[in-house]
Amino acid sequence: MEIDLTKLTPDIRHLDDVRGVLYNRDFAKSSPNFELYYMYRKIEEKNGLKYNITVTTPKMLGQEFMKTKGHVHIGNFKEIYIVLEGEALYLMQKGDENNIEDVYAVTAKKGQAVIIPEGYGHVTINPSNVDLKTGDWTSIKCKSDYSLFEKLHGACYYYILQSGPEQASWIKNTNYKSVPKLRFEKPLNEVPQNLDFLK
Repeated sequence: MEIDLTKLTPDIRHLDDVRGVLYNRDFAKSSPNFELYYMYRKIEEKNGLKYNITVTTPKMLGQEFMKTKGHVHIGNFKEIYIVLEGEALYLMQKGDENNIEDVYAVTAKKGQAVIIPEGYGHVTINPSNVDLKTGDWTSIKCKSDYSLFEKLHGACYYYILQSGPEQASWIKNTNYKSVPKLRFEKPLNEVPQNLDFLK
């Protein structure tokens, strides 16, 4: 499904919207506002589902790779993301500020898909030097809660570039009391034909 985004008006997420969830507090406090990513909402609605597209720039947030603000779904809703262009890292976590029960990351490239399980907060990261374009399907009843990420300054891990030759690494967010070791899963190589599991 090829969609001409130039004919649509996105919601734009700016640095001012995400300062509170960044790893580098000095960068968050001192950097001027700029555009981070573009959300084209409800491009299509069918069978109780909605389809969105997000274009995430490759700009750095201080030491941290560009990312979305992060949220968890209100209610028992799953979501599926499809990488349309570029490469994405998805970080998924289940739990609260006292105890993260599970946390894992998935790398997905063009044509691959990632399912967000119900109850898992999630962040999309652009680890590359080109725009990341993703599509996502979820229930039209699904709403997002950003409060945990706002309260604890982001997800339970940050993906940052440390000193040295391209040393990208995961760093625990110490605002969480208990965080397990990060595990890694593989993406789906194609999108399931039946998306009823998202309702």
